[in-house]
This record gives sequence, structure tokens and C-alpha cells, in this order.
Amino acid sequence: MLTPDGARLIARAAEALAAGDELGVGARLRAAGAPPELVAAAFTQAELRHRAMAAFGRAGEMLFTRAGLEQSTAEAAARHRAARFAGFGRVADLCTGIGGDLLALAAAGPGLLAIDRDPAHLRIAVHNARVYAPEARIDARCADVRDVDLAEVDAVFVDPARRADGRRLAAGACEPPLAWCFALTERVAAVAVKAAPGLPTELVPPGWEIEFVAEGRDLKEAALFSPALAAGAPRRATVLLGGAEDAVATLAGYPDPDPASRGGAAAGPGAGGGRGVQGRRPGRARGRGDGGRGDGGRGDGGSGDGGGAAEAQAPGGSARPVGEPAAYLYDPSPAVTRAGLVGELGRRLDAWQIDPWIAFLTSDRPVETPFARLLRVEASLPFDVRRLAALLRPMGIGALELRRRGLAGDVDTLRRRLLPARRDLVPGGPAITVIMTRHRDRPWALVCVAQDGGPGEVTDPA
Repeated sequence: MLTPDGARLIARAAEALAAGDELGVGARLRAAGAPPELVAAAFTQAELRHRAMAAFGRAGEMLFTRAGLEQSTAEAAARHRAARFAGFGRVADLCTGIGGDLLALAAAGPGLLAIDRDPAHLRIAVHNARVYAPEARIDARCADVRDVDLAEVDAVFVDPARRADGRRLAAGACEPPLAWCFALTERVAAVAVKAAPGLPTELVPPGWEIEFVAEGRDLKEAALFSPALAAGAPRRATVLLGGAEDAVATLAGYPDPDPASRGGAAAGPGAGGGRGVQGRRPGRARGRGDGGRGDGGRGDGGSGDGGGAAEAQAPGGSARPVGEPAAYLYDPSPAVTRAGLVGELGRRLDAWQIDPWIAFLTSDRPVETPFARLLRVEASLPFDVRRLAALLRPMGIGALELRRRGLAGDVDTLRRRLLPARRDLVPGGPAITVIMTRHRDRPWALVCVAQDGGPGEVTDPA
């Protein structure tokens, strides 16, 4: 596949796939003398390149394996992470795979040591890195990463395997083990480890930074940075925004305290609001406590509106208010919730939680943010299927999305009870999102409209 003949076969295969003529073109290529195994490999590469286009801007010039593509880092995430290695001389990429991170490190300019025990993956990785950085200095070695001398390396990135025999390993399990990866700091101070997003955070040593990365609403991965690479805050939530510049948004701070430490989460009774929104704004913290170094803010007592809120102290004195559902609801990115930064996001949005155990935030005014989906609340009420159905059916709904968080129940069954048939949907009608959750430890429902006006769908993200 690395020869000119191989490249021509892949190009023919790609044309055949686009035209839907794989069988015909494959037969003609074999009849013309192309070895059957090369024809099959060419069609595999063409298919994988097509699949990889969403992750790599130059996928049409790269090579892949199925397993390697499934476990590779997308280009935008790799570039974001590679920025941490700016200023380091020689960087080792351990467990290189097909080179998703190697190509970003190569484009950043340092000398590279690439290690993988799969010779095919290693050769593919070097090819892919040179697609992006033709002059990259890459010392590629086929070896077990545990046997490599790192004496002349300034920084290390390691992406341990999280699959074995085609199956995903349990959260926190990998090969080499995480304990080995963390122990690399005994030889090289600057170490970054790619991990599964479901990683139990208690496995990470003190002083290491944990970053969770999402693309849209899809949580992709975690990255762990040793103290020498940490950027100040112990947790980060990063959202890949896409676009030509691979834009990203990052929220950094201290993880939220355990809700059990709140010392009472119930807010005072609300005053009742317009458009079916119950309650008004609770007391909010004075002082945001940037990065956990705040001034020990306190609540202002609800400004006399009867909607007082309980608060919990985060490290550094920041407060986490809890109060009544208001006019707008924020559904944080899974990167934010996984990083434990819902409280930090709430402080930046001037918003509060509706329940200490639930990640939704609410506020009286809308603030666009890349870290949460913004919804306008049309109605807020105790959860009752019959009351919800009576509320929804006259609304002329065009699309219905159900989101369940903190409540048990089958979404499909609930949807049938709310709108028995899809014929009940009205073309061109509003896209409604029904949030089934908890408020003050009570089952609660919020009927919402997305601020972007996008279509809804029936989902069960819980």
C-alpha cells in the first residue's frame, strides 16, 4: 500500500466505493493481474479512509487498520494535547498505534521517538506523521515500551491499549497498566497518559491533572498530565468545537465537593414565575473564586424574593447554590460533568443547580456557552405522566426529545404515554425537550425548547 501501485489500487477502490461498483471494479482489477490480496487490502484502505474523514483532515493520504482507527486519537484532540509539549526537545510517543498523536507531535516540531511492538502499526504511524510533517525527525523502534531506554527523552506521551482480543477492557485497566505509566515520572518528569473517559479518578496520583475531552455531546477520552505538564488546575473539561482552526474551549478549576457535604440542600419556597416556571432566583455567591482561590463568597439571602438557596463550599471558598428552576436550563457537556466542574460552570454562568445530586444548571437569563446545551424552560412541575401528557398534546409538537437524569423509567414507554403515536407530531411544530429529573429530592419535569431551535429526537442519555 506504500508503493505507487498500491496507491493507484486504493484510488480505484475509492472510486468504486463512491460509485457503488465494488464487485465489478474488484473483478476487473483481479482480471488485469492485480493480486487478490492487494485488491482486498486496497478496498479496506479506501473504506477506512472514508470512515476516518471525520477525524483526520488528510485521511485520503493516510493508512489505517480497523483496530488502529478505532483506538486512534482524532486530529483535533491530538493537536490540542500536543501543545502541552511545546518547548520540549525530544518527545517519546509510546504505544504509537497508527500515529494519531504522533502526527500532531511531529507537526509541532520536536524530535520524536516512536515505540510500538506492532511493526505494521509502526510503519503506518511514520507514514501518517509524514503526511502532516514531511521533514519530521522520527526515530521509530519496534519494541515493547517497557524495554525502551528513555535516558535521552525530555517528555513522554503514552497511549496504553484499552482493548484485548477485540474487547474493551474494564475502566482503569490497560496494557501497560496505569501504575507503570504513572511510574514513568521516575525516569522522565513530563508525562502525559491517554485514558478512557470512564477512568476512576481516584486511580490518578495526587498532583496530576485530569482533562476530559468531548466532541459535541460525545465524551471521547481523558488525558492525565504529570505535575511537570500540569497547567495549574487539577481538572479540565475541553470541548472540541471543530472548524478549520480546530477550535477548542476549555474550562479549568477544582472538582465539585461531594453533595453529601452540603449540610442541607433544600432551598426555600419559590415565588412562582411566568410561563409556568416556578420560583425565582436564589441567593448567589459573592465572588467567583477563580480557580479555587476565591474570597470565601457567601449567599445574599435571595434578595428578599423568598427563593433562598443552600450553598456548598468548594476548595478555595467558592459556593455552589441550589435553588428553584428558573427561565433557562443548562445541560452541561459530558466533559464538564465528568470533570466535576458543574459548580465552576455555574459560577461562570451566574447559574445554580436545581438539585445537589443532578448536573443541570438554571438561571434567569440566557448565556451562550460551549460547555452546555441551553434550553428555555416553558413549564416546571412535579413529575406526573398524566399532567405532562395533558400539557404537551395541545402544543402542536414537531419533535419530542426525552432526557432522563436521576429518575428510573423506560424512555420509550414514557414517550408512548406522552405522545402515543408519531402521527401526533405536527410538521413544522416546535421541538420540545422534556427533562425528567429531580428537584429537592422530588421527581420533577421541565418542558423546554432548545435556544438554537434545532430538531429534537427521542433519546435516553442516562
